[in-house]
Amino acid sequence: MSDAGEAARKLFAGPCDFVWGIQRVGDALPPAKLPEVAFVGRSNVGKSSLLNALTGRKTLARVSQTPGATRQINFFDLSHKLMLADLPGYGFAKVSKSEAAAWQEMIFDYLRGRSSLCRALLLIDARRGPGDSDRQVLTLLNQAAVSTLVVLTKLDEVAEKDRAAALTGTQDEARRHTVALEQIIATSAKNGHGIATLREHLFGLTAH
Repeated sequence: MSDAGEAARKLFAGPCDFVWGIQRVGDALPPAKLPEVAFVGRSNVGKSSLLNALTGRKTLARVSQTPGATRQINFFDLSHKLMLADLPGYGFAKVSKSEAAAWQEMIFDYLRGRSSLCRALLLIDARRGPGDSDRQVLTLLNQAAVSTLVVLTKLDEVAEKDRAAALTGTQDEARRHTVALEQIIATSAKNGHGIATLREHLFGLTAH
């Protein structure tokens, strides 16, 4: 393991504490003192599972098979080096339209106005590729000028022969949006694929 890789491993093995949660537009946000990373994605894409895998914990973020389980923006302080923001999923269908609209407004308001936000991780299910709602969020991130890393999730559920096509299709979509980084990281919270690479990427943000 490289020196950076070992430093990243130690960072994510350190304290990671829930420090704040907001449920509606206008709620106070935590002080913008640390570089901040937002985990963004469709409902049930695996945001909570990825957060748990990154930090080596089983219960840091709630994991549910029910779309829309995360109903607020949850903030986690990682060793006083990085703030991790777990956003509610978008694109869910099993809630009222007014509730879904309120959550979406909260997400978009946060993305547009958070000065400490240095990276958005847009999680896309490797089995499905980018959907219409993912494209809309990429457009929003473009408008808000938020540097974005696209992360494929659930790679273990994609047959090996189909993985290259899944990556290429996602790269083609990402290239249409100027804020999307050229790099795409494919991950599996279940078997750990790509987790070390993503940790090292996020560790690099702590130097800024």
